[in-house]
Amino acid sequence: MRPSPAAGTFMYLPSHFAEDRRNELARLIAAHPLGALVVNGPAGLDANHVPFLFEESEGGQGRLLAHVARANPLWREAKDGDEALVIFRAEDGYVSPNWYPSKHELHRQVPTWNYRVVHVHGRLFIRDSERFVRGVVARLTRVHEARTGAPRPWRMTDAAPGYIDEMLANIVGIEIEIVRMAGKWKLGQNKEARDRAGAVAELRRHGHEALAAEMANAQGAKD
Repeated sequence: MRPSPAAGTFMYLPSHFAEDRRNELARLIAAHPLGALVVNGPAGLDANHVPFLFEESEGGQGRLLAHVARANPLWREAKDGDEALVIFRAEDGYVSPNWYPSKHELHRQVPTWNYRVVHVHGRLFIRDSERFVRGVVARLTRVHEARTGAPRPWRMTDAAPGYIDEMLANIVGIEIEIVRMAGKWKLGQNKEARDRAGAVAELRRHGHEALAAEMANAQGAKD
């Protein structure tokens, strides 16, 4: 018997890096929807990289929706209710000890890597339904076409109906019923304010604006 997702082991998560605000976890998933879907299949651990939709639900943890190629053995090998882990990763980057003012006084700093991730634990269900798949593809298309900024975003109706039907027949729907979500915002919250500020300034100088901005935002939240 495979263990319940609620009974599994989870990533190392010091309290000062823990992010449990649901709106922030949802924000990361929406901005970085390509998740690593990890399952324990017949041959052992297997990972697939899939764009997901996060759907809130009343009274529950919500669900993730996606699709995989019909040629992908995942959907045949998985059983409804199997444990699944989906990992979403945002911006990340190296932080040099030289960027901390305290290093030049005390010489008690080491390199590190800052990042933001969300781990979603849940139960996997296969949805081999044309209606389900069509709905997921339509929603994914609307979301991501809107982000292209095109004056006339591509729509499924732009393609010949027969072609769309053929493409939909080649994919299978995936639904993950969420059991637990954990966010890790490793953004220097355990450092002195001056050292965090130094790292933010250097990250910006090196072109890592997104990571620098998240570190700057995290300062006020954790101070």
